[in-house]
Amino acid sequence: MDVAKSVEYIGVNDRKIDLFEGMYAVPDGMAYNSYVILDKKIAVFDTVDAAFQNEWLQNLENALNGRQPDYLIVQHMEPDHSANILAFTEKYPNAKILSSSKSFVMMKNFFGSDFAEKQVVVGDGSILELGAHKLTFIAAPMVHWPEVVVTYEETEKILFSADAFGKFGATDTEEDWACEARRYYFGIVGKYGVQVQNLLKKLSGYEIKTICPLHGPVLKENLGYYLGLYNTWSSYGVESDGIVIAYTSVYGNTKKAVELLAETLKAKGCPKVVINDLARCDMAEAVEDAFRYGKMVLATTTYNGEIFPFMREFIHSLTERNFQNRTVGFIENGSWAPMAAKVMRGMLEKCKNLQYTENTVKILSSLSEESRAQISALAEELCEE
Repeated sequence: MDVAKSVEYIGVNDRKIDLFEGMYAVPDGMAYNSYVILDKKIAVFDTVDAAFQNEWLQNLENALNGRQPDYLIVQHMEPDHSANILAFTEKYPNAKILSSSKSFVMMKNFFGSDFAEKQVVVGDGSILELGAHKLTFIAAPMVHWPEVVVTYEETEKILFSADAFGKFGATDTEEDWACEARRYYFGIVGKYGVQVQNLLKKLSGYEIKTICPLHGPVLKENLGYYLGLYNTWSSYGVESDGIVIAYTSVYGNTKKAVELLAETLKAKGCPKVVINDLARCDMAEAVEDAFRYGKMVLATTTYNGEIFPFMREFIHSLTERNFQNRTVGFIENGSWAPMAAKVMRGMLEKCKNLQYTENTVKILSSLSEESRAQISALAEELCEE
């Protein structure tokens, strides 16, 4: 795959993986991207997962066509990108390694060596001339590890973006980019919105024609769309009009309440209603929906004086990712001492800029005339602009 003149893709697709980072379902596999710039000097960008060492080295050898690389640029030290640094140095002992100072500390931890004799430390504004291609390094700490740098290539106007603008799925998968990029972003990078905003501000001074991430496809067209989504996501803005309902139900009565609320919302003309059964859905999909839409209803039972475990996990997933700028309503169920709404609101108290609905639905075991009226009132409130 040619990225641009003298810039080639040498990454791999992992079709055997079932869970990325041991928790994210990836039915369409995962791409580990790597690139090489072939100029008077040759620079290789990042390696790939350890399981694909031989395939990656062969891809690199084919691209080199008998030449020797001068530099390995390590933008991110997570093992799915850095696992083959040692193998690279063994095959190409004369190549230098360019990375941030924090990366070399991590290399010592991973490989028992910081490759002192090969080190070239780069930071914000460092420049590397390859010949016709000129690289500028841009520090991107906590996007989403502390050592990260991204790289801008001036001639072709390429941004090598590390994990930014990445997505789940192999590169040969035909699917909507935003869906799996959104799930990837909020699952893995979402906590670090401030840091992503800082990076976007730095990048605003560069003309970018191509984005080369470490996961997912190379992006060449309509870059304003991708940059715009990243700005919305990292500023915790509302991407789509709609209401997401996340619930758990033990004996089905809370589920009936959720279904009635959804029917009532649709009857009142709400544009989009999304329902997630937290005991059965992909939790990462539910988290993605919570950050995508502007309004959310949490519905669960009182359980051991607290809330049902899947709801607790869901709310924790939101709060650790800096959930904010949303409207939240509650449905609670309890046979003798309902506590769920109080517990859920307490868990959200550290979140910024949350507005809570005036109406809360209280169910005492099963729906009653009173709780049905509360659902109607909650729906009316949620459908207001």
